[in-house]
Amino acid sequence: MAPIDSDDSTTAGEGEELRAGRRKAARYVVPVAVMGVAAATIGLVPALADSGDPDLPKVTAEQLIEKIAKSDVEQLSGTVRINTDLGLPDLGGLESGLMSGMSGGPGSDGDGEGSAADPSAKLTELVSGSHTLRVAADGPDRQKLSLMENAAEYSLIHNGKDVWGYDSQSNEVYHSTAPDGAERPEKDVPATPKDFADQALKSVDDTTSVTVGGTAQVAGRDAYRLVVEPKQEGSTVGAITVAVDAETGTPLKFTLTPASGGAAVVDVGFTKVSFAKPDASTFDFTPPAGAKVTEADEAGAPAEAPEPGRKAEGDLAKGMDGLKVIGEGWNSIATFDTGAQGGLPTGSTGGDLGGLGGFLGSFGDQVKGDFGSGTVFKTRLVNALITDDGKVYAGAVTKDALVKAADAAQ
Repeated sequence: MAPIDSDDSTTAGEGEELRAGRRKAARYVVPVAVMGVAAATIGLVPALADSGDPDLPKVTAEQLIEKIAKSDVEQLSGTVRINTDLGLPDLGGLESGLMSGMSGGPGSDGDGEGSAADPSAKLTELVSGSHTLRVAADGPDRQKLSLMENAAEYSLIHNGKDVWGYDSQSNEVYHSTAPDGAERPEKDVPATPKDFADQALKSVDDTTSVTVGGTAQVAGRDAYRLVVEPKQEGSTVGAITVAVDAETGTPLKFTLTPASGGAAVVDVGFTKVSFAKPDASTFDFTPPAGAKVTEADEAGAPAEAPEPGRKAEGDLAKGMDGLKVIGEGWNSIATFDTGAQGGLPTGSTGGDLGGLGGFLGSFGDQVKGDFGSGTVFKTRLVNALITDDGKVYAGAVTKDALVKAADAAQ
């Protein structure tokens, strides 16, 4: 357990769990799509918008973290609102296609195959813009998440062995079988306050200050505010405040404010919540008449990871062997060598990127250092440096921190 900086706090988090969490996040980093880096890191950096200050008994930061860890809520339903503003340039919808393509699942290859209802591609929509979701859970075998957009609905339902994805706009259905012991449909993008809180608490170590920052009221329920802040300079993260339900210990809401200030980058929370048992019919699903049904084994599996030492050959993912994380705490930076010379990888002739590298380069800042020269792509949260000799440095750190890391690697 690492120390927590506060008059009323002690310890939280374990170093090995932190490193494992970062390794999992780092595998999503790809050279020219800073949006994907942000999607992978977004779960590490939320903070809360204030909405009241009920009078509650005092608790320490350690007690509040333990309350989250011990929360045994298995039954709930409600509405979640997600607002995300990473400050990405307007690429005319191109960013959505890139994020979808990075999911690695069927239906995200851009080749017209797969299913529009495949959750591996559909849920990447949550990393930008504003979204409203309905969620329900009844123990480890039944969960449902519905995304409402433009008079259409996308639902992901886990009921026993079956996992169903349904896109009402295309009238397509995606079906797979949950592995033994699965508690819910697997997804890469966090979608509920608890998802974000679980990710955020993995980042707590001795580079982090954790305090109790008063109380709030969220979705009509009294809550404590757990405030998490980086001690280190150079991080783009301002603070994390998780609203923790005073009765159940369930995370209810948080928002992200970056170190640069301004509007929230991420605001996720319940607007309505109930801890009553949902009706069993909530998790029933039968493909509608005329719907196209795609079975997971028919859609095909994601491409396998490259073998150690294998060089990139037109596929950006093939350049990610050798990925490592340098630095510590909030200043950790994921780095790898794409094997591409001449700056932004453009793929082989007729490949996935074609001339896209040069186009994206126009949105970056040109930088120089002991490492040579390169381009920094910036969001309000995650920045990425791509050097002219094909190396990538990415993290929730400033542009100067990336240049310093690249210089130190020489």
